[in-house]
Order: sequence, then structure tokens, then C-alpha cells
Amino acid sequence: MNCEKGGTRMKVTFFSNFLNHHQLPFCLAMCKLTNNNFTFVATERIPQERLDMGYADMNEAYPFVLRAYESEEAEHKAEKLALESDAIITGSAPEKYTVARVEQHKLTFRYSERVYKKGIWRALSPTGSRAMHKKHTIYRKEPLYMLCASAYTAMDFAIQGAYIDKTFKWGYFPEVKRYEVAELMKQKLSATSAGWKHPQASILWAGRLIGLKHPDASIELAASLKEKGYSFKMSIIGNGEMEAQLREMIRANSLSDCVEMLGAMPPEEVRRHMEKADIFLFTSDFNEGWGAVMNESMNSGCAVVASHAVGSVPFLVEDGVNGVIYKNGCQKDLNRAVMNLLDDPDKRRKIGQAAYETMAKKWNGETAAERFITLCEALNCGRNTPYQDGPCSKAERIFQWNMYKCCKGIKK
Repeated sequence: MNCEKGGTRMKVTFFSNFLNHHQLPFCLAMCKLTNNNFTFVATERIPQERLDMGYADMNEAYPFVLRAYESEEAEHKAEKLALESDAIITGSAPEKYTVARVEQHKLTFRYSERVYKKGIWRALSPTGSRAMHKKHTIYRKEPLYMLCASAYTAMDFAIQGAYIDKTFKWGYFPEVKRYEVAELMKQKLSATSAGWKHPQASILWAGRLIGLKHPDASIELAASLKEKGYSFKMSIIGNGEMEAQLREMIRANSLSDCVEMLGAMPPEEVRRHMEKADIFLFTSDFNEGWGAVMNESMNSGCAVVASHAVGSVPFLVEDGVNGVIYKNGCQKDLNRAVMNLLDDPDKRRKIGQAAYETMAKKWNGETAAERFITLCEALNCGRNTPYQDGPCSKAERIFQWNMYKCCKGIKK
């Protein structure tokens, strides 16, 4: 690919296991921008368990998908695309596509969440370090770059000497719904009867009820809010191994009048609850790679209060502007953040509106596609990214233990 080659003339291929709804908006935008010169290579069938859960088989639904697993002919087409495309992105896909291309010194992007979710100490493993060197560090002089689907990805790889100054902000790009923002904000519980000064607010938590997501932190919050006399309604959506424990916490703290557990529900229904919620809680720890629920809740105009450990949070949230970041695992910090929003309805509304604007204008599949093409052109011309923030801007290397201070603008 030369410097003069524009987006509509580019051939781009995305290799991953199977197409899902977090990738679809980006793929559709790439088809449009490249004049249908874009291919998604699916290397696996969608697992039956996902089909049983109601997910659609997107591999079969879109003409830009090449199902490499179906035949030798399809596999040969995939291998050819790996070598002939102007740029490729590889996610959860066989290494052969990346290796064959990098050996020819062609522009290539990997796409990854962080690798040390369960502890940076794992970087000390000799076996793990050798594997990282063989797959990543060995190519440090090649035009191989990293699209970071977590704010922690850049440093995780840098520990092994990989992708130094070659990391860019990326993520997941679920559908961004377009609203008339004033009408969206009128749906919020605090605005339904007496304007923004109405004392009651709706607080929402949604996800699997499992340890890494810490849904119990929301119950602890509710108990504190009730004790201090706040008027609120909290809804918890999801099911999982912690359900019985959470129900017992609600009973033991006499919270049944202000906390409800709604069980699992389809994504469309979850979005309807988000549209009505004033505050969305995202309480996961460092094991949460990205967390697409962050995109969806911000798109729904919620004032999100989120743990700094979540992979998407340092990328998406400007603290106090379009969301509030609290220190992972600190219940007092979470409680304080929510109380501040309950005490200041105008601030809560402004943060929710800013969150919507962030999704509508910057963190969406269409913007990511446009920026990706521009980034490819820049790198091929020996320049770096022209973007200062958002998708395809530089992903800084920040140690896990410094991230909270960086998010809060605290000098080290």
C-alpha cells in the first residue's frame, strides 16, 4: 500500500473466530468506506451454546463474511487475503495469517484485550515470557501494531518489550443508537414527574452475577444510601452463581422496598432499562477485559459510576465530565461518588448527556472505521497517528498501580 492510496481503494481483512454484534458496526462501516473491499474471515463456527442462548449466527447473515472453516477453497481464499490485503486485523484467529504476512513486512494489526488480567506477576513466568517473545516481541521491528481493547493492554505487552510506541486505543463497538438527547433524558426516572429536582433516582446494575463483577458492591451501596435517607430505586439485571447471596443481602438489610432483582433478560430489554436509569454502576475488577455494557450505558445517557479496573473505563471516561471513576474495590469511594450524583441532579444530567455525546460522536463503529483507514495511510507514509484521543489515538503505557491516579488527574 502506498502513501497515495485512499480508503475506497484499500483492501482490508479482519480475521477472528466468528462475527459478533460488538464487531458488526465497524465491519459494516468498513464495507461502505472501502467500497465493499472489506472481508471478515470467520475461522470457526459460532458455538452451539451461544446459539442456544439466542445469539444469531452472523457468519451466515452477511455477504462480507468468508467462512474459512467450510472448505479448502475458502481456506485458500483466506490465506490469499492475508497476503494480498493492504492491511489486516487479527483477533482470535490462527497465527499463520499473521506470520505469513509479517514475514513479507506488510502492514498488520493485532487486536487484543490485556494479557495479565489475573496479575502482572504472571509476566515473570519463563514459559509465558518465551511464548510472548515468540508470538510478539520477535516482530518488534516489523510493521506490526497493536489495537488495544483495554487501557491495560499497552503496558502488559510492553513488559515483554513488545509493541513499544506501536499501540493504539481500540475496543469493542456495539451498536450506537441515535436519540434526540433531550427526549432521552426525559425518560429518566428522576425527570418523570417533577423535573430534575425530583428526589428519587433510578440506579441500575446489569451483568452476570459472578465474583469478578462484584454485584454485591451495589447492595452495600444501597444499604448505605438507605441508612442516610436517600430516595432511590435500584434494579439489578442478570443471573449467576451469586444470586442467592445477593437476595440474602437484600433481605438482611431490609432493602426489598428499594432494590429489585429482575433476572436475565434479552439485550433489547436491558437497553430499555438503561434508557430510564439515571445512574449505571459498573463494579468489575481487573478481570473485566473491556466491558461493552459501558458503551451501551453511556449511549443510553446514564451517569456511569465505574471502577478504574475495567479495561474500557480509562479510554471512555473523562472523570467528572462524562462519567465518574472510583477506585476499584473501595466501597467508600463508590458510595461517595453515587451520593455526589444524587445530591446534584443537574450534574448527573450533564454527565449523562456528555456520555451520550461521547458514544454518538467518537466511540462508535463508523468513527473507528474512518480513523482506522486514516491510521493505515499515516503509518504507510512514515507518520504516526493524527488523533489525540478516542479510537486510533496513541495508547499510553501506564502501570496498573498508577492507572487510578492517571484517571483522576492526580500527579504521580
